[in-house]
Formats: sequence, C-alpha cells, structure tokens
Amino acid sequence: MLDIFKTIDENLFKLEEIEDGTWINLVDPTTEELDFIEEKLGVEGDFLRAALDEEESARLETENEQVLILVDTPYVEKTDEHIIYETLPLGIIITSKNIITICLKNSIVIDQFEKNSIRSFSTFKKYRFLYQILYKNAQRYLLYLRQIDRMSNYVEKQLHKSMKNKELIQLLDLEKSLVYITTALKANQIVLEKILRINIIKKYSEDEDLLEDVIIENKQAIEMANIYSGILSGTMDAFASIISNNLNIVMKLLTSITILMAIPTMFSSFYGMNVVNIPLASSPFGFWIVVGISLITATLVGFILAKKNLF
Repeated sequence: MLDIFKTIDENLFKLEEIEDGTWINLVDPTTEELDFIEEKLGVEGDFLRAALDEEESARLETENEQVLILVDTPYVEKTDEHIIYETLPLGIIITSKNIITICLKNSIVIDQFEKNSIRSFSTFKKYRFLYQILYKNAQRYLLYLRQIDRMSNYVEKQLHKSMKNKELIQLLDLEKSLVYITTALKANQIVLEKILRINIIKKYSEDEDLLEDVIIENKQAIEMANIYSGILSGTMDAFASIISNNLNIVMKLLTSITILMAIPTMFSSFYGMNVVNIPLASSPFGFWIVVGISLITATLVGFILAKKNLF
C-alpha cells in the first residue's frame, strides 16, 4: 500500500501524485510500488527493502545525500488466548525533498501521524518529523511495558489461586515479549546516539530538545524493560519452585497412603495362602481378629508417619 500526504495550512491532505515536501508512507508494498518510488525519487533500492526484512537490525546509513534510519517499532500480536508483544523494523528515508516511511505492517506510531493528531506536525519539516516519529515510538514502548507489567501482576494473582498451564504459558509469552522489547530498545539507542553525533542529519535549535527527549524516553524504556524482565524472571523461578514443592508434597502423601494400604494387603495375603495349621483358622472370630490386628498395625504405622510429617 502506498499513500502520499502533504501538510497544507496545518492540515494533512492525501494526494494522488508525489510533490516536493510530501510524505510517502509504504505498508507492505508491492514490487511495483517499490520500483515506482525507486525510479520516481531515485531512492536506493536497498534502503527501501531494508525495512521489509523482519530480522533486519536497527541502523543508520547514508548514501548520495539520502539517509536511512532503521528502528524497531513495537506491535501487538493477538492469538485466541494470549497477547504477545513483538517488534518490526520501521524504515525512515530522508531525501532532499521528501520523507518516506516503510514497514511490513500498519504501525500505530505512523497511524497517529496519518490522523494528524500530532501537534506541530508538518511534512515539510522532515527532520522534526523524524524526531517526532522516534519520540512517539519510544512512548509506545513505555505504554506497552506498563501493559506487560499490569498483565503479569494479574496473571500472578490468578496463579496464587490455582496453578494452571494457561497462566504459566501467558507468563512465558510476556517474558518472551520483554526479551524482544529489550533487544529492540538497545538497538534503537545505538541509532539515536549516532543521530546525535553525525552532522548529516540537520539539528535545528528547536529540535535539539526533542531529540534529547527521545533519547531520555528510550533510556527510561530500557530501564523499565530490565526491571520488569528481572521481576518476571524471578516470578517464574518462584512458581517453578512452588510447583516442584507441591509435587513433592503430593508424592509424599501418595507414598504414605501406599504404605498404609500395604499392611491390610499383607495380612490378607498371609491368610489367603492354601496351607494347613494357619493360626486362628479354626476360630469363629479368626477373621475379625486378623482384621483388628491389621487395623491396629496400620494405625500405629500411620501415627509414626504423622509424627515424621509424612502426612
């Protein structure tokens, strides 16, 4: 999908043709759309296709006065029972007259700009637009991290009530999400620091504070991700120990019951033998005497097991 936008009198309009000062947004573009942009604007083909590789790492490249800023943007993958937070490459290409964004899926970060809900946003101010995208991207990470924290707290409360595989799997999904987010944030931080150092990306005085805010927000997101990851990892270890301990208790109880059940079985086995002169064989109360002895023996063994906390 290829969309062309331009800011006119502080309002964002969708155009049919590419003009100077326009923003071109590509979402999972076709080969024809990529070839069109490459030919129309002279953009490097590798720049356009970089963001279409899910495994591509965040980086910054320059070529023929064109700048590629590749960062990881978060998105939510919903399944029937669980929610997984993952990341995708988001490419931002700055040319002499236009700015291009490209991603494999619709990004909620870019969607905010399409709806013209960002204050002081203009397609003409390419570098400010770049910093605004990076700022909103960092904020989106912070929002998702808070959601992960709330979800992990809720799942933990559910696990206190009863141990279920569903909740444990959800905790594993959240832990995996934090790994994705932490890795992406660290890669983005390297790109942000490189933007701060190089001179090819213009930094107007009014935009310097915005870039510093982006770096601060990203660092805060990294710290939050590390904290939540540590907490979640500790929680998983604690519940693993609890599950193992519960299993040991159940096995101990079943073993004790098996021992008690073996005592009447042993007496009945002795008196079930087809031999002569078994004690009490001729007594009319022999059966009840044997049952009583087995019950008394089982009671004594049960008392001993209880004293040793095996029940």
